[in-house]
Amino acid sequence: MGCVGSSQTKGDGNTKKIRKPRRWRHTEPITRAQLERMRDEFWDTAPHYGGRREIWDALKAAAEAELTMAQAIVDSAGIIVQNSDLTLCYDERGARYELPAYVLSEPTNLVRDS
Repeated sequence: MGCVGSSQTKGDGNTKKIRKPRRWRHTEPITRAQLERMRDEFWDTAPHYGGRREIWDALKAAAEAELTMAQAIVDSAGIIVQNSDLTLCYDERGARYELPAYVLSEPTNLVRDS
């Protein structure tokens, strides 16, 4: 039996506020085109490493969205966020999803395409 202020009415406790990931540094200066190729390759191959396709799609949409929209996407897909920067997540079945920094943020040594 719960009371009016019961914590059960506030959700399942799996919701973690996501935050903007830190910038990272590539081993050498990288262009926008190179970064986009790396990202495309990751998203094309990620589902082959396990997990459900719809969760990978939701994570991609969240990675490309503003924080408020990303939070809504993650919450509606039932994704359990382990690291608030989305680098480590799980689905409700316990499948693990690891996202590299380069799909979540810009490098500090991004250079203009020539």
